[in-house]
Amino acid sequence: MRAITLLVSAILFSRVAAQDAWPQFRGPGSSGISDAAGLPEAWSSTENVAWKVAVPGKGWSCPISWGDRIFLTTAVSEGNEEAAKKGLYLGGDRSKPSGNTHRWLVLCFDFNSGELLWEAEAHAGIPAQPRHIKNSYASETPCTDGERVFAHFGGIGLFAYDFKGAPVWSRRWESYRMRAGWGTAASPVVYDGKVIVVCDNEQSSFMEALDARTGATLWHTARAEKSNWATPLVWTTPERTEIVTAGTGRVRSYGLDGRLLWDLQGMSSITIPTPVAGCGMVFVSSGFVLDPMRPIYAIRPGAAGDIGPKKDETASRSIAWCLKEAAPYNPSPILYRDQLYVLLDLGLVASYESRTGKAVYAPQLIAPEARAFTASPWAYGGKVFCLSEDGDTYVIAAGPTFRVLRKNGLGEMCLATPAVVRDSLILRTVSSLYRIRDRAR
Repeated sequence: MRAITLLVSAILFSRVAAQDAWPQFRGPGSSGISDAAGLPEAWSSTENVAWKVAVPGKGWSCPISWGDRIFLTTAVSEGNEEAAKKGLYLGGDRSKPSGNTHRWLVLCFDFNSGELLWEAEAHAGIPAQPRHIKNSYASETPCTDGERVFAHFGGIGLFAYDFKGAPVWSRRWESYRMRAGWGTAASPVVYDGKVIVVCDNEQSSFMEALDARTGATLWHTARAEKSNWATPLVWTTPERTEIVTAGTGRVRSYGLDGRLLWDLQGMSSITIPTPVAGCGMVFVSSGFVLDPMRPIYAIRPGAAGDIGPKKDETASRSIAWCLKEAAPYNPSPILYRDQLYVLLDLGLVASYESRTGKAVYAPQLIAPEARAFTASPWAYGGKVFCLSEDGDTYVIAAGPTFRVLRKNGLGEMCLATPAVVRDSLILRTVSSLYRIRDRAR
């Protein structure tokens, strides 16, 4: 039966591979990279816009796509909600949840026209937990296996729908307290018929794998972690496939059976970026801006046990290199053409050789006005794209020399990382969803 399931999954993915499906946060392999031709390099709120549609409510989840469908989540409040503030707003802690009734929704749009095809309500009620002023009650990006879409709402549960919007199954979680009342954000991933969810919190952290068809628990692993916001990475190497989870206490990697393979201590006190894999390694980072330790680790495959370097060391048998003060706080790094690009929240970009950690160039200010970034960068066509909270995308030349090629402005606040699908960019702002494509092609 498992062989049949894998065959069906392979057929489904190959059927949409040419269309450049974007099935999860940061797309295939969580890489943030597309090799499709004809993708847009210039746009504005009117230029190269195939369509723009309003999105109800508030949510910073990212769009995903499969075939002719685009999926998005949101939380719609029946009352007024405090507006998000741009920048590193460290005073955004909240001790009480919103007192307004919310509706947690999964939305499905037509790729070609932007038409809303269906809307499914996963839950309705008053939120059980508070959230940071810059967070939302729908910040986890959904994922899909080509047959079902899986939407995770932290503190509520995981909900599966078919592509027509019919509910398939749901699993409810307890609502656990998060650090400083900041809310949740770690997204689910789907692999080999399993939906994998990491729920790190202040009370009872765990990782769970559920059967994608039924929602049944395949395994449940308790984690000795506190609150984290990093989406796990499924990392496949010639040796094995493993699930890499970034945490404040430790980075831990698990087999597909939920058993611990290796771990590593030495992160900053808040962990948000998702690991990224390539060049035969996995790169893990955490960079809370107020911590002196903001490391990036390049980890070789096949590790086992505690792989942390000894005091004052930057490498070990399993760690190719470590930069102790280089990691971003919110945006995840991107590995593109053998260079690791790091976008810092305050508007600087640095690049490192992926195999050695040697600086290609030190942190460079993108632009004097570009001082707030949360969305993760993406890349295609020899360029790296960095989306600011002001809605401005800075197009940076990939390669050894830092060079900003242009700025594309939308004039709306943006925190969500776009999806790159076929010849288009699917981009979410605070109020709208855009499909951007080069209309001259």
